[in-house]
Amino acid sequence: MKAIVYTQYGSPDVLRLEEVAKPTPKPDQVLVKVHATSINAADSLFLKGESAMVRLMAGGLNRPKQTILGSDVAGIVESVGAAVTQFKPGDAVLGDLSNAGFGGLAEYVAMPETYLTLKPDAVRFEDAAAIPLAGVTALQGVRDKGQVQAGQQVLIYGASGGVGVYLVQIAKAYGAVVTAVCSTGKVEMVRGLGADHVIDYTKEDFLQSGQQYDVILAANGYRPITDYQRALKPGGTYVMVGGKMTQIFQAMLLGPFLSMTGNKKMTNLMAKSNAQDLAVLADMLATGKLKPIIDQCYPLSQAADAFRYLVQGHARGKVVIQVAA
Repeated sequence: MKAIVYTQYGSPDVLRLEEVAKPTPKPDQVLVKVHATSINAADSLFLKGESAMVRLMAGGLNRPKQTILGSDVAGIVESVGAAVTQFKPGDAVLGDLSNAGFGGLAEYVAMPETYLTLKPDAVRFEDAAAIPLAGVTALQGVRDKGQVQAGQQVLIYGASGGVGVYLVQIAKAYGAVVTAVCSTGKVEMVRGLGADHVIDYTKEDFLQSGQQYDVILAANGYRPITDYQRALKPGGTYVMVGGKMTQIFQAMLLGPFLSMTGNKKMTNLMAKSNAQDLAVLADMLATGKLKPIIDQCYPLSQAADAFRYLVQGHARGKVVIQVAA
């Protein structure tokens, strides 16, 4: 089968389209013929391997152990292992490989059934592939870490990115009053997702108004964690769901200390894929409560170009790779 392979850390230039062995599913695995996948910030981090922590997560300090990136998949079940009970050949599925070794940038992938759910019939493979990792991250950020309730004031920083577009929609589905922060060219798109208020960060700092929020979800870029702390109501919650490494490290290292020394909870999210949350997202897709936002689609052979576009940081929503016609 064809796959996008990287055997060294670096820029998108190290990505190669190669012929590799087609995987054989283990007893608890499903073999999926991939029709579409999408790339995430995590893929870019593992590709670059800029820190020892990231390299260890990728499986090797000197070179990656997992040589095929891609966590999001949508496709057709080709075959199933002897212990699989939830799926059968011919099922259309969507899944998240972020906790199962990645491998979505390939024509086939073998993965545990616990990271898959059925794709709604009316949803395109490309749209389904835009959901898994970013959607699960947004769902767990809003529902679990943020514990968003109807009527709460919620700020979403980085509302136009791969995770941000789903944070807006899911927070609205939970009944929140959403203030979204993005750049000038994305204001109308974010407003169209249902945001009640949109702040263009190139023209206005969200701190200037003095508005405070029950929940802040930071999904992109970098702001000092103390900025977010100032913008929280007493008893409020800040959740770091992504962004630059500085923002991630501040949430992990300073967040617990700030939480202990005040009445505001400063926390971070490490999303965990599971079939139950994927099923929730699939139902939201089927009922129109969740709309995939796709900026660009590339064929598998142009995956390196897709990564180059992603790392520019200007994508509106997701970048999708079409694997099968």
